[in-house]
Amino acid sequence: MTIGIMQPYIFPYVGYFQLIKAVDKFIVYDDVAYINKGWINRNNILISGKASMFTLPLISASQNRLIRDIEVDNLEGWSKKFFKTIEQSYKKAPFYQEILAILTQVFQSNPANIGELCTASLKITCQYLGINTEFVENSVIYNNQHLKAQERILDICLQEKADHYINPIGGMAIYDKQLFADNKILLNFIKSKPVQYKQFNNEFVPWLSIIDLLMFCPIEAIHKYLKEFELV
Repeated sequence: MTIGIMQPYIFPYVGYFQLIKAVDKFIVYDDVAYINKGWINRNNILISGKASMFTLPLISASQNRLIRDIEVDNLEGWSKKFFKTIEQSYKKAPFYQEILAILTQVFQSNPANIGELCTASLKITCQYLGINTEFVENSVIYNNQHLKAQERILDICLQEKADHYINPIGGMAIYDKQLFADNKILLNFIKSKPVQYKQFNNEFVPWLSIIDLLMFCPIEAIHKYLKEFELV
């Protein structure tokens, strides 16, 4: 069995979904420290032909707190402004109505914390795309919070009886392939290739939130983009 483990991000870029689709089981790593200025509660969308960041406001967010313990601040009020921005930016996109429904479903999912909201954005997007990867929505079930870094990841792999673990490319410097091999687990890193598609008539802006890709591309095309990676 192949597994992936990642902190939950809000509507992340296509590479995140490449990882989800590449594994049999995806574990939401939500009982680890929140990352300031990371991608948990923010991402980029296209506004007037340029990348523009949206950021969900959080209550007492800190790297000393776990993702699953941090609530969104005034989600209803913030989402009204966000939907107005989405309308102004994407109303003429070919799949605006379909993706507006996805956004509505996510932001009305009544999340208890930012981790749950992010997880909803992942699962509901996967449902739309027909990605059938199994989700484990809460990493606390592994009861291994006393372990750190790759030792904890390795322990989750062993508990799941996985024989293949895929990590984002950014982990190459901190994960040891030999350690995993000693435990009969193949370790690979996923490296996304550039993906380009038509965004209105402007010069293409890469690596935006999956929202942008969903707005402009049919599901069949997105599945082709989900294969645009290599394992190293």
